[in-house]
Amino acid sequence: MIFFDSDYQEGCHPLILKEMEKSNMIQYHGYGDDFYTKEAAKIIREKTSPNADVHLISGGTQTNLIAIKSALRPHEAVISATSGHIEVNETAAVESTGHKILTVDAIDGKIDIEKARDLLENRKNDPRKEHKAKPKMIYISQPTEIGTIYSKKELMDLRKLCDDYGIYLFVDGARLSYALESIKNDVSMKDLYELSDLFYIGGTKCGAMMGEALLIRNDLLKEDFRYHIKQNGAMLAKGRFLGVQFYTLLKDDLYTEIAKKANEYALSIRKAFEDKNIKCIDSYTNQQFFYLTKEMVDKLLEDFSFEYEKEGEYYLSRFCTSWATKEEYVNKLIHKIKEL
Repeated sequence: MIFFDSDYQEGCHPLILKEMEKSNMIQYHGYGDDFYTKEAAKIIREKTSPNADVHLISGGTQTNLIAIKSALRPHEAVISATSGHIEVNETAAVESTGHKILTVDAIDGKIDIEKARDLLENRKNDPRKEHKAKPKMIYISQPTEIGTIYSKKELMDLRKLCDDYGIYLFVDGARLSYALESIKNDVSMKDLYELSDLFYIGGTKCGAMMGEALLIRNDLLKEDFRYHIKQNGAMLAKGRFLGVQFYTLLKDDLYTEIAKKANEYALSIRKAFEDKNIKCIDSYTNQQFFYLTKEMVDKLLEDFSFEYEKEGEYYLSRFCTSWATKEEYVNKLIHKIKEL
């Protein structure tokens, strides 16, 4: 069986393991006060800003939870697309802290900015607004849950919206490397830093064993952030292992190099489905979605594992490539698609 379920099914890039083995018996201070973590933070600042606060956190849900929880006061809420990861894939982690998620419709997986504006304007002018949670943040993902990406213009429009209403913009970059290397992308890591209040560079789904690198731009959100990480159980005693991973991924641009190949494989899979006149979502990253019949799903499941969910008469099926995807596996899948 060949797996196209997700981009975190393998362990980590071999160069990370090699660096871990090299450093394994060297003693370092704990909790991120080590050579690798400091060097990783230095590289990240070189790619974004010398003023960036950089925090390495153990996973995506932890990063989303801590970032949102630390930024918001008890009565404040976060706005997300209905398909946003914090809404559909994190077991109400954010809401368990008392912060409501206010959802608005998405267009191609991206938050509908006009719907977000309407929500903000209605809450601002509501005579009973103090009886409802106050929106204070917009949360988005780059790329989105369906593999689409925000353009620089769209991010600039979101930034203006947030500035107009005095709220924060938080960008979830769990799959950021694939967005950066998309053939449709015009947004750099530096752009993301400058246009958001905080965002993170995903590791878990982008070649690392685990971990995300959160960058905070807004000075109001920087104070005491390490207290929040610790209080929420996400500060690793052996923080060096997060440092090793981001140091290895970023020092020679391995992070984007491996994503480029994954995107190329994903688009070749997409072309094979399109050649069969099968409807797909317009994604240019490593996640590809197709509307398949039950017969098509069953045929592909004979040799491949992938995610699928019934939508009307079709099954919306996801095929996901990664840094570890082999060309021979892609070719076998394409051959199978041709037989549909």
